[in-house]
Order: sequence, then C-alpha cells, then structure tokens
Amino acid sequence: MSRIITPYEQEDIGKKQQVADMFNNISKKYDFLNRVLSFGIDKIWRRKAISTLKTLRPQLLLDVATGTGDFALEAIRILKPKKVIGIDISEGMLTIAKDKILDRKLSDCFEVQLGDSEKLAFSNDTFDAVTVAFGVRNFENLQQGLDDICRVIRPGGQVVILEFSKPRRFPIKQLYTFYSKNILPQVGKLFSKDNRAYSYLPESIAQFPDGDDFTDLLLNAGFKQVSCKPQTFGICTIYIGIK
Repeated sequence: MSRIITPYEQEDIGKKQQVADMFNNISKKYDFLNRVLSFGIDKIWRRKAISTLKTLRPQLLLDVATGTGDFALEAIRILKPKKVIGIDISEGMLTIAKDKILDRKLSDCFEVQLGDSEKLAFSNDTFDAVTVAFGVRNFENLQQGLDDICRVIRPGGQVVILEFSKPRRFPIKQLYTFYSKNILPQVGKLFSKDNRAYSYLPESIAQFPDGDDFTDLLLNAGFKQVSCKPQTFGICTIYIGIK
C-alpha cells in the first residue's frame, strides 16, 4: 500500500488537519497563485467542467471542498441554480469565499459552511448535483469521500469532479514533471511563504489514482455512466458520474 502524502509530514497530525492548516496558511494568496501557476488555464477548465451540467440544469447544488468559492461562482454564472451550498475544512478559504459572496450580493443563492468532505452533514438524495474542483486529491479516505458524495445526490443526479492528472505523452510529460518539481514549488514558496504547500501539490498529483483508476472508484461508489475527459494534454481531467 502506498504511503499517504501529507502537506507537512507530521506523524502526530492526520492528513485532514494538515490540509486544513495548509489552506489556512495560503488562503490569502491562493487565487492569485492559481492564476499565475496555471497561466490562467484553470478558468477554462472550470468553465468546461461546469458546462457538463447544462443538460441536467441542477437547482440545488453542493460544491465540496469549495475553497474560495470560484467553482461555485462559475456554476452560478453558467447554470443559474436556485441554491448552491459550498463546504470546506479551511476557515481561511471560507473567509475569502464569504467576502466574494457579499461583494457579488449572492447571499440568497450561495452559502458556505465549515464541513468535512468525507462526512457530509446532509440527508440522502438531497442534491441535484455535486461538484468538486481540485479537492478529492486532498481527501484522507478517497473512497469514503466518493461514497458519501454519491449518498447525498438524488437518483439521476450528477457528480462533476475536476482534478489534476499526470500527462503521459512526450514531451508534455517531461516538461510538466520539470515544471511541477522545480518551478512551481519555488514560485509558490515565494508568494505564499509556506515552504511545503506547493511541494505537496506535485507529490499529491503523482500519487493520485487518475484516469481509469479514478473512474473505477466512482463506479465502486455507486455511480453509473462514468467518464473522464482529459484537458490540456492530460494536465487536468474532468470526471463525470450519474447516480
């Protein structure tokens, strides 16, 4: 069994708490670094992922690991649901999200809550859709988290997961490996002042069961019609499942 990759490698603190601490540490620079380190491509990925829900037209949507709320805000812009609830384990990230909600006057349709992504505090068959952007990689128990996501989606509802993946073709694989191991951690450390946060990122991506391995986990959780759609040479992947 592979070693669990954690942000700070503290044996006395579980991955979940370490992830919360990490995002609290980098929350104020998180959006800025996302734009810089992805060259703005993350906006395109988010838009494409949300657009896969257009046919379903969900009215009640849950955004798991909502962070600073960008994915949920994009969902509101594109899908115009009646209600979006975002949950996250980081108070620091949710503080940024709350400011965005107030600035955009979206309190009536978007609320955020402190919550555990693997133990969702919602009843069975509650949501039309659940979205997760760059969050499942940080789950302490990935299968448990996916099982619980399936539980809270109504029959016929949909999950959309956007997550980093590993490019496999030359020369993108080699270029991406160099960038993620040498450039990304240094730029992240420079702006976030967190020595580990952006070293943890490529380490967690390298270990993450992407592609068919991840779709198998979605099938195990109870989803059907599962598919994966690689983006930008396989740097990122959109996963879709129907309950």
